[in-house]
Amino acid sequence: MNDTRSRQIVIAGAGVAGLTAALAFAERGYSVRVFEQAQRLEAAGAGIQLSPNATRILRQLGVLDRLLPAAVRPEAVVLKDAATLRELARVPLGQAAETRWQAPYLVAHRADLQSALTARAAEIPDIHLTTGARIGDVDTGPHGITATAEIGGKIVEAEGFLLVGADGVWSSVRALVDSAKGSPRNHFSGELAWRATVAAGSAAGRSFAAIGARDCVTTFLHPGFHMVAYPVSKGAAFNLAAFTRGDRIAEGWSGNADAGILSSALRGTAAELARLVEQAGPWTAWPIHTVDSKQPWTTGNMALIGDAAHAMTPFAAQGAAMAIEDAVTLADIIADFPAEPLAALAVWEQSRRPRVAQVARRGAVNRLAWHASGPVAIARNVFLKVRSSEKLAADLDWLYGWQAQKIIRR
Repeated sequence: MNDTRSRQIVIAGAGVAGLTAALAFAERGYSVRVFEQAQRLEAAGAGIQLSPNATRILRQLGVLDRLLPAAVRPEAVVLKDAATLRELARVPLGQAAETRWQAPYLVAHRADLQSALTARAAEIPDIHLTTGARIGDVDTGPHGITATAEIGGKIVEAEGFLLVGADGVWSSVRALVDSAKGSPRNHFSGELAWRATVAAGSAAGRSFAAIGARDCVTTFLHPGFHMVAYPVSKGAAFNLAAFTRGDRIAEGWSGNADAGILSSALRGTAAELARLVEQAGPWTAWPIHTVDSKQPWTTGNMALIGDAAHAMTPFAAQGAAMAIEDAVTLADIIADFPAEPLAALAVWEQSRRPRVAQVARRGAVNRLAWHASGPVAIARNVFLKVRSSEKLAADLDWLYGWQAQKIIRR
């Protein structure tokens, strides 16, 4: 492999995963070409939670300082009973999080994170971003990869020794990595996410402030649904995300769904909460799709990261964090073993799988607990009542306190 190609990385996707990977590889001396199929970089979704395991990496990559002016540092995660509005538990964040986990817990608009990543990437000469370009074919060989993309009706080629598929849950690169199965697809989880953003000074904003905590991440628990709410845009607005069961509604990110699904799920909740949901509308429904994490993440000189590899339900609020962790750990191991890229990819996948699986299990447990009813809900409430805030925080040390370990091969 010639030396020029051995220092080039090709990335499909310029979302959180792709731009973080570009920054991580460039920091380690690689030249990076990023291809994004959208004509403009627009962040999907609304709010995003960034726990310390993610913000620690963003700080190392020079992104955090660009994000902080638009972000909010919530003081706590608060769990409330949706029927009574009684507080069930509180996990301290704010300064307590920074002291405990050595990095802040932030909430922000996803577009603000996208902007911070894009701005940082634009400062680095070795990162070349092309929009309106979708990678189609990829030729692989002993000397690396040649990716073909169409840009404005013209075909261009990009050479490198590694293709990183960071193109999300609807990844086209995934089919190339797992070609033995044809075109592996994502799966509809059976869950719908209902999203709305309301101005703090609006009727809905005032309604939330009356039943939630303006400076916290508040989760309302109910057998039929749960809703997470927190401030974004420096507190000028609140992001609301409610989750219910539902039918598949679209072959894409968002679609139209019967608002009656959300209304029905609210039965038995406090009148103040039902009023907030009504005032916050119209809501946008997003079908939650997942990717079977057991399928391959690497093959030859190609690797999948983030949702392209292992999209999971959002109930651990770790989708973005896992993508960020994937990106930096992949760059680390490739840089540490440049002469053995295929072996390095295998070691990376093997080392990441247990972590991602543990996070997915945490999300499944959260959903079960948040939608509990009857005796299970009673047991949950008793557990939360006797569990101190300190112990609840300690339960998250494995997640928020994570730091990449140096891999030493013998």
